[in-house]
Amino acid sequence: MDQTLSDPLVDRLLDGRYAIEARLARGGMASVYLATDVRLERRVAVKVMHPALAEDPEFIARFNREARAAARLSHPDAVAVYDQGNDGHHVFLVMEYVAGSTLREILRERSKLSPGEAVAVMDHVLAALSAAHMAGLVHRDVKPENVLVTADGRVKVVDFGLARAIAGTTLTTDESSHYGTPAYVSPEQVRDGTADARSDVYSAGVLFFELLTGSTPFTADSPLSVAYKHISDDVPAPSSRVRGIPAELDRLVQAATAREPSARPADARVLHAQLLAVRDRLGLHAAVPAPSADLTISIPTSTVNSSAAATAVVPAVDTQRTAALPPVPPGPPAGERRRRRRWPYAVAFVALLAVLGGLGGWWLAVGRYTHAPNVVTLTKKDAIAKLTSEGLRWRLGPAIYSDRVQAGLVAAESPHAGARVDKHAVITLELSKGPSAYSVPDVAGQPIAAAKKQLRAQHFKVGKVHRAYSDTVDRGLVIRVDPTGRQPVGTTVNLVVSRGAKPVAIPDVRGMSPSKAANVLSKAGFTVGATTQAFSDSVPNGKVIDSSPGFGAKQQPGATVGLVVSKGPQLFQVPDVTNMPIARAIQIINSAPGGFHAAPKQIFPGGQGKVVRETPTGMQPRGTTIELDYY
Repeated sequence: MDQTLSDPLVDRLLDGRYAIEARLARGGMASVYLATDVRLERRVAVKVMHPALAEDPEFIARFNREARAAARLSHPDAVAVYDQGNDGHHVFLVMEYVAGSTLREILRERSKLSPGEAVAVMDHVLAALSAAHMAGLVHRDVKPENVLVTADGRVKVVDFGLARAIAGTTLTTDESSHYGTPAYVSPEQVRDGTADARSDVYSAGVLFFELLTGSTPFTADSPLSVAYKHISDDVPAPSSRVRGIPAELDRLVQAATAREPSARPADARVLHAQLLAVRDRLGLHAAVPAPSADLTISIPTSTVNSSAAATAVVPAVDTQRTAALPPVPPGPPAGERRRRRRWPYAVAFVALLAVLGGLGGWWLAVGRYTHAPNVVTLTKKDAIAKLTSEGLRWRLGPAIYSDRVQAGLVAAESPHAGARVDKHAVITLELSKGPSAYSVPDVAGQPIAAAKKQLRAQHFKVGKVHRAYSDTVDRGLVIRVDPTGRQPVGTTVNLVVSRGAKPVAIPDVRGMSPSKAANVLSKAGFTVGATTQAFSDSVPNGKVIDSSPGFGAKQQPGATVGLVVSKGPQLFQVPDVTNMPIARAIQIINSAPGGFHAAPKQIFPGGQGKVVRETPTGMQPRGTTIELDYY
């Protein structure tokens, strides 16, 4: 009985959208299914993590994060990630469906590849990794199992980010599984668990070594021992295992697999450029080895689109060797002459194979490619129609700002217009969000809240609010913004807000008449307020004693300043102490409310000690000296 028939997911609608049709493969962490996206009506591959992983919240968070990052990667040599989600205990990833076989299966069949074939495969692998590194994405698990080859010789790298998502789960029993596959892992991943673009370069170098030699650089009794050999041993030159490998390929592999990350190419883009330079110098222009019909994934025609069906691959024939066959020697025996009479048929058969091989080579090298049409400035609908009419697929990337393309139209496409792409490649469309720069609005004279709202509406960020004095802008309103003019979207704009006019000191108007004081205050920019009166021992009656607020105080121009006008000194009644004993009279005068000072003067010695006269009398200013005459 077919195992897929007993699989509970087969014939089920996953997440209400993906109709699972058949199981394609099963691994230690996940199973891969052929499915149909019923919403978009397209064939997809769905990778479903084993249910036990759904019990780990940390894994689910990591898985979703890495899947979103991988979905942003768009490249013809990378398997596209369409969606990710959870359905009960099933955590899944939806990917582009690629009918073909893994590079591991091809290696099992072929043992190793020729230098030209190995270079052709690495060309595509490094192109995919280059796009990932440019997007800030690290694969972390480059190996033959993660490289797919279709029947028509296309190469697709799969599982970007899944190594990181799976790291740290409690499902693994292999001590080394948290840092990648031991045979391909970089030294720094084993040593401290870190990985960057140079780690992928190392793993790609090991993969290149295996393609050229048919084996990985290191073997040991356990996976952990293999992993630690990457720390202690240098990867040998491929030519030390297989004769005839060019020295330049040796140097390329050994540069990529240097134990110290700083000694390797900085990322896959650098290694890719070096590979193409070596290829062109050595003339290693070969086709990607297509899987045989026995290896190609086969799906019944009743459930597969014609675009996904496997195709037979005709092996190429070395026409130079065919042309160099030696002539038939004279005088062979009769039986041999009869066999020799069949040579024209053999030559015709070989020639036919050569023609078919040439056609196959043409298809792999030229015929399967086209050029991306220019859809920039078209509407989304028109762009999709144009791509579809040329047999290309499409996906929407994130919208971008454009100063040249109107909002809503296609502002960019990837690969770019005119680029050489597979005839069934996916073209990523990026719609315009409109200009990337706007004029900073004039919000002078507006309240702070209204100014902030208008700036944000124009796609600017509001920065700091500074306060400044202004003679023309009322307190609390915006004086100006900084910067001004046309600025990129998202620019931080600071506000300068009025504190009102700069305060000025109240002039000293003491001793002036009220009218003169009011004139001085008006000229200084103040409003003269109410006038009050107060006694003053030092300022004459009718003159200004003080201002309110007081002179010297700083106030906003236009502030109201009151005047305090003198009523002259305050008068108090001098007590009448005549005929009183002098001691008693002195006591009464000194304790009186006016603060008087008694000045006794004896006019007749030997008298009774009574006051006979006091001077002055009546109402007197505070502190007046009262002369007391007594005898």
